[in-house]
Amino acid sequence: MRSAAGILLLLSSALLSSAQVVQQCSVPREVQSARLVRDYPPTMKFNSGERVYYGCRDGFTPRDGKPFVVCNGGAWSKLTLQCEKKSCSYVGDLHNGQFIYEGKAYLGEKAYAKCNEGYTLKGSDFMLCTESGWVGKFPSCEEGEPTCLAPVVADSVQRAVAASVYQVGDRISFSCNRGFQLEGSNEITCAANDQWQPKPPRCVPTMERTQPQAELTNADCGAPPAPAIDSHAYLVDKYAMKTSFSSGDKVYYSCNVGYTSRVGSRGRKCKNGTWTKLKLKCERKLCGHAGEIENGQFDYTGVKFGDTATAKCNEGYILVGRATRNCMSQGWDGRIPVCEVAICDEPTKTNAIRKGPVEPPYRYRSVIQYQCRTGTLDGPREIYCTSDGTWNASPPQCKGLGISLSLSNLFTT
Repeated sequence: MRSAAGILLLLSSALLSSAQVVQQCSVPREVQSARLVRDYPPTMKFNSGERVYYGCRDGFTPRDGKPFVVCNGGAWSKLTLQCEKKSCSYVGDLHNGQFIYEGKAYLGEKAYAKCNEGYTLKGSDFMLCTESGWVGKFPSCEEGEPTCLAPVVADSVQRAVAASVYQVGDRISFSCNRGFQLEGSNEITCAANDQWQPKPPRCVPTMERTQPQAELTNADCGAPPAPAIDSHAYLVDKYAMKTSFSSGDKVYYSCNVGYTSRVGSRGRKCKNGTWTKLKLKCERKLCGHAGEIENGQFDYTGVKFGDTATAKCNEGYILVGRATRNCMSQGWDGRIPVCEVAICDEPTKTNAIRKGPVEPPYRYRSVIQYQCRTGTLDGPREIYCTSDGTWNASPPQCKGLGISLSLSNLFTT
């Protein structure tokens, strides 16, 4: 008997141990439009009740659902986070004109400005859809000729966004292609007299030199081309104004505010008259989870730079503190708010009496019942504390007290 009991005890222990192993979850999989907000070792295990958070991939934004899954009995709950491709909203009304969209206003697409007949475009002829919305100076359509027409400088490279017309005060900087040198000012300004001041420069062929120097000149580079929009990088200031570089020179780039290096070298090199490809790719900084709220939760637009987390309390609880936290370059701003249970004030006075021992504080769903010793109850027989900390109705009143007293006095006289 003892032997059998021992075997049963061992089997029970083994089954319990086995059940505990089954209770754990492996690292969950990523999905097409969303990925895990942090990297986990492949062998990592999660206990029941633990959460793992997801964020939308670059170019996507949350549309609905919760950004996490929960380990429950060895299996992950279904991810309800829905991500959709990022796009820009309506670009705006162009008076005396219209915008023509390049596509469906997704990231990287343009909205081109077109003026009605008899009107001329002033400013850039397009707006660009980026992660922060439409960027670019909003154009206008005005009667008459443009203030300054776009200058034409052959064999040059403009160091600004090209446009067909310019407003007073607009500036353009130039550098020349390889094999040419600048003659005149490298920067011109649109003046009020419809002319560029000073006059636009020219790019003239480089003068012939001795053979060794000619080989060096042919290997020089002009200003490096702007990085691709999706790299989210910019040329370090010390190189930004230089227009000529020798073969072997290097320039360096940094990630925009709120972005961090994901892959690739920060530098590119002038090599035999050509700039090497910039391999630096920057991605939005990750803020991760905005915090746990007892009796509430955060609703996320995402968990990266520029995203927001908005606190929402469960029914019957009231938010104390600022509801929205913003994902900044240094992490989530502000503090985690608190959800406190809704409490109603003392009800207004009434001549009705209460039924039952209901004492303050009057929390959410607390109920007070009323009755009359004499007379008739006018109003609800009970009132309750609502989720916003107010009573659903005013207390009732007892009516007909005067009639009852008069009849009582009549019979006692």
